[in-house]
Amino acid sequence: MSWSIYFIVIFSSNLSIFLLSPSLKQNTISVIYLIPTVVFQFVKFIHLSGVYHFHDMIDMLVKCGYKKGTTLFGYGYDFRQSNRIEKSMEGLKAKLEAAYKASRGRKVNIISHSMGGLLVSCFLSLHRDLFSKYVNKWICIACPFQGAPGCINDSLLTGLQFVDGFESYFFVSRWTMHQLLVECPSIYEMLPNPDFNWKTQPQIQVWRKQSDDGETPAKLESYGPIECTTLFEEALRNNELNYNGNTIALPFNLSILRRAAGTRQILNNVQLPEGVSFYNIFGASFDTPFDVCYGTETSPIEDLSEVCHSMPQYSYVDGDGTVPAESAKADGFVAVERVGVTADHRGLLCDETTFQLIQKWLGVEQKVSEHSKTSRVADASP
Repeated sequence: MSWSIYFIVIFSSNLSIFLLSPSLKQNTISVIYLIPTVVFQFVKFIHLSGVYHFHDMIDMLVKCGYKKGTTLFGYGYDFRQSNRIEKSMEGLKAKLEAAYKASRGRKVNIISHSMGGLLVSCFLSLHRDLFSKYVNKWICIACPFQGAPGCINDSLLTGLQFVDGFESYFFVSRWTMHQLLVECPSIYEMLPNPDFNWKTQPQIQVWRKQSDDGETPAKLESYGPIECTTLFEEALRNNELNYNGNTIALPFNLSILRRAAGTRQILNNVQLPEGVSFYNIFGASFDTPFDVCYGTETSPIEDLSEVCHSMPQYSYVDGDGTVPAESAKADGFVAVERVGVTADHRGLLCDETTFQLIQKWLGVEQKVSEHSKTSRVADASP
């Protein structure tokens, strides 16, 4: 799995704004802005894909004529918060207004990746009139429209491992990330949509110890998108965070879950305005976690709290390695085009087929440049 950088790019005919956010599995922008320059240059030199992958997208846009700080800008939002939090909605509104004014009243185009698509969907649902006023085209890449069952279910129970091997030294541990994600509204909003007509309902399965008599040593229990709440509550009932000598309880947060249910209704009801063209790129041909199982028949789970300290076993479906293609394709809109690309979740950001599709849909092409500079995107001032 590779939960990638979440970003939004906004374009007009000759003007664009690049909207970036941190990622769940690579806190990319924080790495760039917070680590010393010498470390960043080292990371760039050895090409750590978990840190550097989104720069190819920026470079492609620059080669197509967009200018950083002039026609290409950045907009950050807090990836931990709800996709409909007022601060993010107002910030996106301000950036759209700024782009619209800078382009002298020409509508802008949006490119979103991953969770950025959910943020745009929330804005569209809550501010449909403004979306219709400011937006011409929306190109969506790898969005978990109906959730990312395997990745998200497991993240609430055992956490997320950013990357393996040498790159792992640049990121926080799986369990540390788990303690963060238990309190992240955005994670709850990416749980599998219980209202979606899945080909097969995603399941969390647990091999439970039944008796010591040897006759029925283990039983396989299954939890669907609705029943899994009971599992989360029980498994996380004793979850605690030790900080500065203090113990802080971190159980499954039902208040956040209720708010996430409200967000899901907003996402379920979103409609694309007439006059806005929608395009969808989704990843395919990669094994993508769907169902997740804890324990085994020979080594079952006795107490559900043990799930949080066990290793998951996945069953897989087609997708980008993080988001199932079934979820990414189910945008609910009338798309001009909906295209599957053979690339993983973050690989879609530097894939040549993705670039060709974006250029075709935007009606631009790369120009030959004499110099290549570090890809940095400036913030847009409203």
